[in-house]
Amino acid sequence: MSQVAEEHRKVAEVFTARLLGVAPDAWDNPAPCDGWVARDVVRHLVEWLPGFLAAGSDVKLPAGPPVDEDPVAAWTVQRDAVQALLDDPATAERTLANPHIGEIPLDRAIDQFYTADVFMHTWDLARATGQDETLDPERCAQLLAGMEPMEAAMRGSGQFGPRVEVPADADVQTRLLAFIGRHP
Repeated sequence: MSQVAEEHRKVAEVFTARLLGVAPDAWDNPAPCDGWVARDVVRHLVEWLPGFLAAGSDVKLPAGPPVDEDPVAAWTVQRDAVQALLDDPATAERTLANPHIGEIPLDRAIDQFYTADVFMHTWDLARATGQDETLDPERCAQLLAGMEPMEAAMRGSGQFGPRVEVPADADVQTRLLAFIGRHP
């Protein structure tokens, strides 16, 4: 099993636990992303990846039910399809082409863009629904170190809010969340 597949499995497991912990009346709670509610965190994750993969590779992920009908099932269908793709040894030989990032290994593209997104949005879902907001500090440090050199490009993409100022001695999770524009 590849390291990328194992990392996705771990990150998706934590997100799934938070998803299963959402109280039925909490799906419309405000999320930390402007204009989003808890359900929109799931919507974002299940809606952008299929188009990203289809546009840059021959991967067509199966569609689950609409998030508004069943956010848990919508997530589960995508999670399982992505895991099966990453568990397939042939995926390591496939590439994804994108005008913004060039041509990169498919598994690396999923890890760099999607698994990282799931990881960060785990905090958003937990915050919106009053659950444990703790993220893996090692993964936080890894993501922060990888994103800081690309800050200008990231801010220019419109996908990240302005950096939030936090004390220099803040823990790595707080620094990561502040970097991506959250108010931890």
